[in-house]
Amino acid sequence: MKTINKAKWGKFVLLIMGGGTIYKLANLKDVFYVPMQEHLGLSNTEIGLLLSINSIVATVLFVVGGYLADRFQTRTVISAGLIGAGAIGFYMASFPDFNMMMVVFALLAVCSDCLFWPALLKSVRQLGDGDEQGRMFGFLEGGRGVIDTIVAFSALGIFIAMGSGLAGFRAAIIAYSSINIVIGILLFFLLRGNSAPDIQDAAAAETKAHKPTVGDSLKLIARMPQLWLVSFTVFMVYIVYVGLTYFIPYLSTVYGLPVALVGIFGIINQYGLKIIGGPLGGYLADKKVKSSSKYLSYSFLALLPVMALIVFLPQDEKFTVPVMVACLVFSLIVFSMRGVFWAPMDEVGIPDQISGTAFGVACLIGYAPGMFGFLIYGAILDAYPGATGFHLVFAIMCGLAVIGSVIAMLVAKTAKKAKKVTTGA
Repeated sequence: MKTINKAKWGKFVLLIMGGGTIYKLANLKDVFYVPMQEHLGLSNTEIGLLLSINSIVATVLFVVGGYLADRFQTRTVISAGLIGAGAIGFYMASFPDFNMMMVVFALLAVCSDCLFWPALLKSVRQLGDGDEQGRMFGFLEGGRGVIDTIVAFSALGIFIAMGSGLAGFRAAIIAYSSINIVIGILLFFLLRGNSAPDIQDAAAAETKAHKPTVGDSLKLIARMPQLWLVSFTVFMVYIVYVGLTYFIPYLSTVYGLPVALVGIFGIINQYGLKIIGGPLGGYLADKKVKSSSKYLSYSFLALLPVMALIVFLPQDEKFTVPVMVACLVFSLIVFSMRGVFWAPMDEVGIPDQISGTAFGVACLIGYAPGMFGFLIYGAILDAYPGATGFHLVFAIMCGLAVIGSVIAMLVAKTAKKAKKVTTGA
């Protein structure tokens, strides 16, 4: 039994390593939002456009990625994504013009969201039993936070050591790229014979002929309203999550926080809180609330008073620390939600043999805000300079949180019905 558990958690750690490195290049804005503006001459809208292009390509290819997760070995698909992203990063470090940067961000989406992410989600679901899905996905998010934080602080350290200028920014990108390639190579060899997406149930594992085609899977999925509810819950969590990015320029623009401190806050806000938030969400969902979907519903509502504090605190340097704390509390709640927002897939009874394709479709819907959220939020900030633009963005986030709470409660009711059918109650 110990051997089985060691193998299980060993694979889990390796998958976390990949999940914590592959998105660094596409998410430079998490740590280097201000340097992107200063050294690349990008406006809020242009940064939003790059992120939107990345998300559009990702969304279009999520279903393809789900199909690949059902058909090919984890080590091959995941390693190809990581190594490919690293190679693209080296080109990014040459600072091509804006048109080529759009191509770069599109190709990064192919590597991370088509090749890598659906396979990772399916792997994690299959590593955990039905009663530990919340914790598995929570520890995935928390573990990614550990790797995210280590890698991001390393890159920021390089940036600062080299003078916080153009050369330092280039060196940070090269560091991200090198780490991707190294982790990709390690995963290819260390996951040999341990390809999690290929852990099928006994009937499906007998022969490839028993695997449903992508067409068969899509037909089944189309008749599953529970999948659509889960997908739109993820959608609402994600569009609120997109808004966390703007706490970074908010502190710089409204409260005058220096660039280096903004970078440190960005790492904590976008990565460090995953370490706590993911496992915390998984624990609370599994052990206290006893339902990931109910936990999501309650958490959406908990965001509202915290955002009110962020908006209504005086815009004075003396209140910088209280505002930072409030922003971090808000982000912590969101990361606890991200840690469990895939767990309802098991609650509502999605069949394991089509879970790769199901995750692909759910990702297509759930992560769709990335296609337009950054662009809309960025355009609002450019149209309404100063605190006004940020407060408009924050108000939109609150309205969406209310809608998300309602949808998540509908998922909880659907999960309750599915449980009754399964148990015969």
